[in-house]
Amino acid sequence: MKYVGLSKQIKRNNTNSFLLLIAFPALLLGMFYLFFFFVNDQDIETANIQFLQTIPFVLVGVGIWFLIAWAGHSAFIKMATGSKPLERKENKRVYNLLENLCISQGMAAPKLYIIDDDSLNAFASGINNSTYSVSLSKGIIEKLDDDELEGVIAHELTHIRNRDVRLLIISIVFVGIFSFLAEIAFRSLRFAGSGKRSSDKDGKGSGAIILIAIAITAVAYFISLLLRFGISRKREYLADAGAAEITKKPYALASALRKISGDPMIEAVENRDVAQLFIQNPTLSAHKSASWDNMFATHPSIEKRITLLDQFV
Repeated sequence: MKYVGLSKQIKRNNTNSFLLLIAFPALLLGMFYLFFFFVNDQDIETANIQFLQTIPFVLVGVGIWFLIAWAGHSAFIKMATGSKPLERKENKRVYNLLENLCISQGMAAPKLYIIDDDSLNAFASGINNSTYSVSLSKGIIEKLDDDELEGVIAHELTHIRNRDVRLLIISIVFVGIFSFLAEIAFRSLRFAGSGKRSSDKDGKGSGAIILIAIAITAVAYFISLLLRFGISRKREYLADAGAAEITKKPYALASALRKISGDPMIEAVENRDVAQLFIQNPTLSAHKSASWDNMFATHPSIEKRITLLDQFV
């Protein structure tokens, strides 16, 4: 895949970020409207009244959730990945590679973090210059040569320059909302099943409402995942191409990806949303053959990425 150019890709990702900021709240509001519609036996007038009364509370709740997640995303990602600041004195080689690449591209150097794991993986995160960072596993630092590690770092810097990381963080925040609501609906069903009911009629009524909530939140969560997957895969091809353009060494990144594919699993990473930030999905479930996860993979296959790099001119 030929790299489309920095300015064009930044504009595209900024547009996608704006569309996501509209699409996810619209999906959330649509979910609440359908809930009122079915709970009121498809009475449109009653559903409209309840929906209009609910809109301010939904928007305020989403706004608070988003602001908290936006402000605390760096701490959450560090906690989920176990990453810690990389000391310059002990890792001059890595800092030299990073800073030389940043100087060549006229960009500010992001912070460097290390994940204490012998597996090979890396990711970029952040929403602005003060929070941008590149995290590398101990294994990827020790097992890649300079050209290969330079290719990996250039890949992550391309994600930062393309605003991929900001776009992904927005999607992670919103998908988290739908996941939370779906979890509440399922827990409510379990609680209703174990609690005492005042009458069979009331019990059937509350059970029906909970089932409607479960069905609607499950569908909304599924759609939110599709929105996320729609922006997730192509970015890896573009970052690979961007790295090849920066370093002029596509073969080095291809070699690095071959080594990464042999052992990308980071034990500390269990959160599927955070896993999509990595250069290769670091979770165990992503490497099980014929698994449900493979149908909704956040990353293209290493083989396809290497094939494209081998053809890069």
